[in-house]
Amino acid sequence: MTAFRKSLQICSISLCSAGLLSTPVLASEAVQWDYGKERGPDQWAVLDNAYQACGNGKNQSPVNLQNSLETDLPALTFNYQPGAEKVFNNGHTVEADYMPGSQLTLNGNSYTLRQFHFHSPSENTLNGQDFPMEAHLVHSDKNGNLAVVAVMFEVGATNPVLSQIWQQPLTAGEISEMEAAVNATGLLPAPKDYFRYNGSLTTPPCTEGVRWLVMKQPMTLSQQQLSSFQGMLSGPNNRPVQPLNARQILK
Repeated sequence: MTAFRKSLQICSISLCSAGLLSTPVLASEAVQWDYGKERGPDQWAVLDNAYQACGNGKNQSPVNLQNSLETDLPALTFNYQPGAEKVFNNGHTVEADYMPGSQLTLNGNSYTLRQFHFHSPSENTLNGQDFPMEAHLVHSDKNGNLAVVAVMFEVGATNPVLSQIWQQPLTAGEISEMEAAVNATGLLPAPKDYFRYNGSLTTPPCTEGVRWLVMKQPMTLSQQQLSSFQGMLSGPNNRPVQPLNARQILK
């Protein structure tokens, strides 16, 4: 990273970086939420009327991936260019916004990569088992429809992309510029098999209508990388799994 580091008040990932607001909202102006007891997931729905879907939504994320239906899912085509130049700690996660020009193609529809961020432990689970970390790569199409590619991480070999992203800890509100633009391709496993389900944002306002694409093959990160990420937060930043209700998980 270069010497460029500064404090910054940043809106929540679900409101600004996922493209749901056209202008940033400073954290001081937004309703504060977190992952604790008083303002955590169990309380999100009552913190603000705009967050009601967190409590009464029927297609909420994350979910436990089990009893999935075998089907012929369309291939995912990734065309990513180096595009992550800055990384920041918004108090809820460590996130990197992405420059325009990188696409995911699904069913002939093109989604632009907008940002990626991380959760530890994982939010989605597989047969009731969580993973040490999960990356969310957030995309939107020309109509504003969202598609999130989720990648699980196991402790193992060092991940080169993560080494570029957090070379040194960032405190809440800090932003840092990377030495060279990072290519998010390094966060994706080689096999592109995936689970698919309809869900929501996993943070307030928990907006539904999000297409979730969870990669079957996990990636690895070192224990040092995992500890570094966890040390930048005040505790776990995962929303508990939500009821599947009438939804079907496809694979």
